[in-house]
Amino acid sequence: MSIDGVSGKTSYIGTSIVNLRTQLNDLTQQLASGRVSTTYAGQGADRGFALSLRAQVSSIEAFANTATNVNTRLSVVNLALQGMYDISKSVKSAASTSTIVLNDKGQTSGQITAQAAFSNAVSLLNSQTGDRYLFSGRTTDSPATVPAEDMLNGVGAQAGLTQLINERRQADQGVGNMAHLAVSSPPLTTTATSLGEDGSAFGMKLGAVTSSLTGATITQPTGTPPVATVDLGAVNPNEGESVTFNMKMPDGTSEPITLTATTKTPTPAGSFLIGVDTTATTANLQAALTNSVQKLGDTALVAASAITASKDFFTPSATVVGGAVNNQDTVPAPIGGATLLSGAAGTDSLAASFAAGDTITVNGTPITFVASGATGNQVNITDNVQTLLTRIDSITGTDTPSTVTGGVIALHGGDGVSLSVSSSNTAAFAALGFSAPASATAAPLRVNGPPFATATNLIAGTSSNTVSWYTGETGTDSARGTAIARVDQSVTVQYGARANEEAMRYVLQNIAVYAAVTTNASNPNSNAQVNALQQRISANLAPQSGQQSIQDMQAEFAGAQNAIKASTDRQTQLKGMAQTMLDEIVGINQDEVATKILALQTSLQASYQTTSMLYQTSLVKYL
Repeated sequence: MSIDGVSGKTSYIGTSIVNLRTQLNDLTQQLASGRVSTTYAGQGADRGFALSLRAQVSSIEAFANTATNVNTRLSVVNLALQGMYDISKSVKSAASTSTIVLNDKGQTSGQITAQAAFSNAVSLLNSQTGDRYLFSGRTTDSPATVPAEDMLNGVGAQAGLTQLINERRQADQGVGNMAHLAVSSPPLTTTATSLGEDGSAFGMKLGAVTSSLTGATITQPTGTPPVATVDLGAVNPNEGESVTFNMKMPDGTSEPITLTATTKTPTPAGSFLIGVDTTATTANLQAALTNSVQKLGDTALVAASAITASKDFFTPSATVVGGAVNNQDTVPAPIGGATLLSGAAGTDSLAASFAAGDTITVNGTPITFVASGATGNQVNITDNVQTLLTRIDSITGTDTPSTVTGGVIALHGGDGVSLSVSSSNTAAFAALGFSAPASATAAPLRVNGPPFATATNLIAGTSSNTVSWYTGETGTDSARGTAIARVDQSVTVQYGARANEEAMRYVLQNIAVYAAVTTNASNPNSNAQVNALQQRISANLAPQSGQQSIQDMQAEFAGAQNAIKASTDRQTQLKGMAQTMLDEIVGINQDEVATKILALQTSLQASYQTTSMLYQTSLVKYL
């Protein structure tokens, strides 16, 4: 009889041990990883659903990362906007309360405050997160503005704001500081006083004239250029009666010149002496009016001029200037506002006439010439050049009216918008001084000089002679749309910004002009100049109706943050539900697995002992 070894008989025990060890390894790996299996195949029948849930969780996590980055940028933007708002309030307060005591540089303490505030404001507009500039539109890799020092004082051959303010002051004051106005007597009369403009784009413009002078005849401003007349007639005014000339300043404000009749000598300020007859009184009125124009030209006009120069610097517009041309009058002269758009030889009309059906197209919008009864974007062929310019301005929306002086037409576009003008009648268009098409891009405006005192119109600064303060991306689309982030499958937020947006630009231009203006302390009108400037700065930095404000921008960014928060809250709930379902498929119960491991370890220990005993069995022991 043969006796077999134990190995053959106990092979099933070895197989069982291997199976137990495999199960133990699987359970140990599950306990370590927290998952049923580390392979797609080992996840069971719900593995397809698990894959979908995992993709959903991953997508939510990606949106969460985007939301975090965008929220960080929005927080920095809001800090910058709040800083701009606080700076605006600070400078407004300084302009309202600063005493008019000039330092050795011709500036008040409020203006010194404005200089520091301006530098701070420029720094805020160049805020960035990481390597991303937040107020440069789409050009996020470059600063939004040039340095504050360059804006104010220029760099190299490029003029800064300070130089442009000085040039504009000279242009607005004109020759003899008469602000491009002339006081005279109409022909063939010695009892009338005329106050007329010279047709320049600069200086003061005539508003309404009011009077309580007995027997006086008032003619409101009429003609091109406008002239107003006060005719005393045959009766002298009485003591205390007055006449007021309302003057329009370059910045859109108005200032009155009120002259009161008096018999007192010396004549008080703001008065004119009643003479022995109306001829003598008229001479006194003219002298008083001349002095008042000159004084206003050296006080409020200086401040208004500086405000306007700052606006033209910070709010670029396109300018198209035509060549000088003559009318076809009997004695040909340069075309003017009164020159007719169509007429025969020997009349004040264009050398080549427009006809019914002709068009002038401005930025894609046609102006049509009709024989009569013009409505909307139509012009009668019997109208004059000034009527045409007014119609063009209504299309461009410019704040700087187009002008015609000395046969030269200067067309101005809207803020920051290119200008393109063409015509179906090239001959008549050429008679206006233009070749078709005429176009220009937005640029800072400055006085067409030197000489500046006799300048008649504005021209566009160039990159070689004028600083362009904003260096970010420009466009006609919404600034918010320059940066878009998707924070959910169906939700995007827009959070772009440009430093040249109206609210920030407006604050910057008012702080800048307050910081840039200097005043000659030896000028007897210096206090009045500074006072007029401070009043305007204080008024301009107050909330402006119908204009974008910094608070409006903050509200828009707050809306973006609210949209992100709503999406994030919703995603947090969705992620929680998806993760729970995913855990049920691929996850484990650690207590259950631990219990199974202990049971397997016990079974393995018993199997090892049994196998050991069997392998130690011999024939002797068996017998």
